[in-house]
Parts: sequence; structure tokens; C-alpha cells
Amino acid sequence: MSYTKFEKARLIGSRALQISGGAPTTVDSESSSSLDLAIEEVNKEVVPLTIKKPKVIKLDE
Repeated sequence: MSYTKFEKARLIGSRALQISGGAPTTVDSESSSSLDLAIEEVNKEVVPLTIKKPKVIKLDE
């Protein structure tokens, strides 16, 4: 799925906070930083979070 840079930043920040709080990770990595783990999860698209996007309705003019 394609995310905007703002959505990606929000995903990474939220996931890093969860990991630092003790949540299990979905990737095997040698990194011990919660931020690095969150970035890796988002890049591999295995982050267990979703973003709900509103449907855009185009009006004919």
C-alpha cells in the first residue's frame, strides 16, 4: 500500500512507541532501537497497524 510521508511518519512513531512499551516485533533484526525496528516493519509492510483513508467523492461540474 502506498502511504504519504505524513502517514508513514505517524505509523513509525506509533509503532516505535508500542515497541518501546514491550510490544512484540514482527521482524527479526539485530537492531535494538525501537525506532529502527519500526522503520524496518513499515518498509517491509508488516506493521500491525492500519490507516483508514476517507473515500474521495468527485463531483461533476
